[in-house]
Amino acid sequence: MSETSLGAPFAARARGALKDAYLQEALGIATTKFIGLRRESFEDFPQGDALRDRARAIKEATLQQLDHHLERLADNIERLGGRVHWAATGDEARDIILRLCRDKGVRMAVKSKSMATEEIELNEALEHAGVKPVETDLGEYIIQLAHEKPSHIIAPAIHKTKGQVADLFSKELGGRFEADPEVLTKVARAELRQKFLEADMGITGANFAVAETGTVVLVTNEGNGRMVTSLPRIHVAVMGMEKVIPSMTDLMVFLAILARSATGQKLSSYTTLVRGPRQPGEMEGPEEFHLILMDNGRTRQIAGTLREALYCLRCGACLNVCPVYRQIGGHAYGHTYPGPIGILLTAMLKGAPSVKELAHASSLCGACKDVCPVRIDIPRMLVELREHLDTEKIAPWTERLLFGMARRMMMRPSWFRRGASVARLAQKPFARDGRLRALPLFFGKWTATRDLPAVAEKTFSERWQELRRP
Repeated sequence: MSETSLGAPFAARARGALKDAYLQEALGIATTKFIGLRRESFEDFPQGDALRDRARAIKEATLQQLDHHLERLADNIERLGGRVHWAATGDEARDIILRLCRDKGVRMAVKSKSMATEEIELNEALEHAGVKPVETDLGEYIIQLAHEKPSHIIAPAIHKTKGQVADLFSKELGGRFEADPEVLTKVARAELRQKFLEADMGITGANFAVAETGTVVLVTNEGNGRMVTSLPRIHVAVMGMEKVIPSMTDLMVFLAILARSATGQKLSSYTTLVRGPRQPGEMEGPEEFHLILMDNGRTRQIAGTLREALYCLRCGACLNVCPVYRQIGGHAYGHTYPGPIGILLTAMLKGAPSVKELAHASSLCGACKDVCPVRIDIPRMLVELREHLDTEKIAPWTERLLFGMARRMMMRPSWFRRGASVARLAQKPFARDGRLRALPLFFGKWTATRDLPAVAEKTFSERWQELRRP
C-alpha cells in the first residue's frame, strides 16, 4: 500500500504528499494566487467586514428556526410544480436519485459541481446502477478522467499542474494536447457539449435556497450549471439542510462575500436562480424538478459543539491559508471535505472517531477564522474536538497519558518546578546548541520532523526571584 493510499494512516498520507514534487508545485501556485486575490478583493470593499457580520447573524438566526424555513421552502417549491424529497441520511438521498433514474429510464446524467453529491458518493452508485455520470465542471471532469476525488472544495483539481492535465487528456481523450489552459479548456468543451444534449437528467448541488420564493441558487464560473439545469428533461438538486436562507435580501448579502472569499471576484460569472420545472409558455427548462433536502448528521449538531460548522458557505478560503493544507493538499485528509473546516464537517457527518488523527492536523494559528466569510471559529471547535476525543477515550492511550500528565503538572506549581528540574537532567545526553534534535522512545515522533528548544537552565519564576533580591 502506498503512503498516499486512503487506507494508510494520516501520517503516512501526509508524508507521501510532502514527497510529491508536482503536488507541492501545484499547491504553492494555486493557494498563493487565491490568497492574493481574496486580499485585494476585500481591500477594495470597505463594507466587507460589516457584511460578514451580517451574514453570520443571518446564519445563526436561520438555524434557530430551521424547521420553519425548510417547510416554507418546500411549500413554495411544490407550489411552483417541483417535488421535495426529505433524506435523513446520505444513503436515503442516494436511493432517492437511483429510484428516480430507474423510474424515469435515465441512462446518462450530467452533473454540475456539487460537494453534496461527493459526500454521498453518488457517481459510484450511478455507475453501479447502469447510469453514466458525466462531470461538466472542468475541475471535476479532470478528476473524473483521472479516477480521483476532489482535493479542494472549489478547485477539485488544484493538486494537478497544467502539464499533468495535458498528459491526462492526451491519454484519455486521444491526441496530443499542449499544456495550455485555453487549449485544454477547449478540448473539454468539445467533449462535453454533446453530453448536455444527450443526458436524461441534470444533477446539481445548491449554494443557497431561498425559503420565501422557493428559489435554488447555483454560483458557478463556467456556465455548465445553467446547461445542466435547463437542457435535460429532469433536474435534481441535492442540498444540505443548512443551505436554506430566509429571503432574497439575505441572498444579496451572501453573494457579495462568497465569490470574494473563494476566488477574489466581485461576483461569480454565473449566478443561476432555479424556480421549479418549465412553466407553460417557457422555451427552456426541465420537465421535472426535484429537490433533495439532506440531513446526514446536520441537525444533530444544531445543539452540538459543531454548530458553527453549519454556517459554512463552502468557499474554500480556510483551505487556502491553512499551513497544513498548503503542504499536504486535500487527499491526505482522506475524506470528502479537506482542510480545517473539513475536519469539523467530517466529525459532524461521520462522528468524532473518524477524525481522531485529523483533529491534530492544525496549528491553531487562526488564519482560517480570519478569512472565513461568516467568521466561523474553527480553532476553538478543533480544541473542543480534541478535548472530546480525550474525555471519551477515543484518542490513542499514549496521547491521553502524555497530555493528562502535562495537564496535571501545569496545574500544580510544585510539580512543574520538579518536572523542570528532572527535564534539565534528562535532556543533557540529547541537547546540542540549545536544541533537542533526537529523543528516544515515543518522544522521537516529536523530533523526527522538528527540533525542540532545550529546557532552560532557569525557569522564569527562578529568574524573577533573583531579580527581586536586593
